[in-house]
Amino acid sequence: MNVSIDRRPLWTILLVRSFRYIALGVLFSLTYLVAHRVPPEGLSQEGLRAAAVFGLSLVLWVTHLLPLAITGLLAIVLIAVMEILPAKDAYALFGNEAIFFILGALILASAVLKTGLSGRLALIMLTLFGSSPRYLLFGIFISSALLSFWMPEHAVAAMMFPIVIEIARGLELRPLQSSYGKALFIALAWGAIIGGVATFLGGARNPLAIAILKETTGKSIGFFEWMLAVVPIVVILLCVAYAIITFFCRIEMESFDRARELIAEKKIKLGRATLEEWMTGFIMTATIILWMFFSHSLGLANIAILSVVSLFVFKLVSWKDVEEYVNWGIILMYGGAICLGSAITKSGAAFWAGNLIIGSWASTPSALVIIFAVLAIFLTEGVSNTAIVAILLPLGISISNSYNIDPTLVTYSVAVPAGLAFMLPMGTPPTAIALSSGYVKVRDLLLQGIILKILALVIFILMTRYYWPLIGIKI
Repeated sequence: MNVSIDRRPLWTILLVRSFRYIALGVLFSLTYLVAHRVPPEGLSQEGLRAAAVFGLSLVLWVTHLLPLAITGLLAIVLIAVMEILPAKDAYALFGNEAIFFILGALILASAVLKTGLSGRLALIMLTLFGSSPRYLLFGIFISSALLSFWMPEHAVAAMMFPIVIEIARGLELRPLQSSYGKALFIALAWGAIIGGVATFLGGARNPLAIAILKETTGKSIGFFEWMLAVVPIVVILLCVAYAIITFFCRIEMESFDRARELIAEKKIKLGRATLEEWMTGFIMTATIILWMFFSHSLGLANIAILSVVSLFVFKLVSWKDVEEYVNWGIILMYGGAICLGSAITKSGAAFWAGNLIIGSWASTPSALVIIFAVLAIFLTEGVSNTAIVAILLPLGISISNSYNIDPTLVTYSVAVPAGLAFMLPMGTPPTAIALSSGYVKVRDLLLQGIILKILALVIFILMTRYYWPLIGIKI
């Protein structure tokens, strides 16, 4: 048995081990001091308290000193205790429609995963594109993207990962040395990330953005409206991303028989589609159609919950399955984020801070949109994309009237770029999953990711200027 002795000075050991407690103590103390000082001109006392809670939540979300869900709950409690909003109003925001839409979408995704329908769809797509190394690469890329239209991007990456890793090993691709192996996993990650911004289902940050918009302005964006505005951007981004992957990653393979055999073997193991898969597919398809064409009249959350009920009526999932697949911490985090966004908007803190921090940079409405897009797309590499929406969107909505901008435009300008984290593993799970394969280095993602990120920003800005006015979204 090996025993290691820590020879550092005692005070160093104590400081290192108690750092988290010291940091939390300092943060809570600063929050208290800021909340009880005299507010600056133009800001109310409630607004100053809301800003203090916002600052505390921001630091905790970025540093992960507390879990994201616990920070969300803490925000609700502090908003009520500090009398920024009445307690009944603060806690009532946890029952926001978006929370139940997110819950319904996650349960629907759990049924697709549990029944094996997701894996079957992935293999069908790979079979269609599995005739050559280049087509297989495109198949993995487009499969990840299309599946992320209808499932959370992290679930798609996790589902595709074992398929791709088996193909890479079956082809005897050498980790960190095979250029084609690198391309396969970057394609998996980037396809899921780009596809994840196309609809409300690819990531819960989009429903969160809609919830903040509706809570603060009364306006909303429908499922079909979102797709009409964003899918063309996604299509262009997919073309650009695939071009970057194939440019940087040389396809050095000659024989491809083994890859086709592996895909065929997996299809044989799956067997014929079960009744549960067919029924789940039918319910999911019906749900998407209702979301696309009846979301305004029926409500996104109502459609989602009714679909979830139908899953249980036909015994396609059990509550144990739901507990296994659904990340309940996400639900808690979003409840806190929506409450925090409402508090800093209604107290006037968002308007005051937006004018102070961002208003001084933006001289025109177009400049304001670009500033928020730039902030969102770069900050999302180091901060949870949901936290970016919770941080930036209330600021943007609060000052949109000053620039005569429709707040729905600001919502798009924050939520869409916030989902495009191509470079670092802390930005989004698909990137972390790709790195965990052992075939990709961080510097590969940094080099290719920064190019794609800059091009994505340019594409987004050009689309806001030339495409969105054609569908009625004008700056």
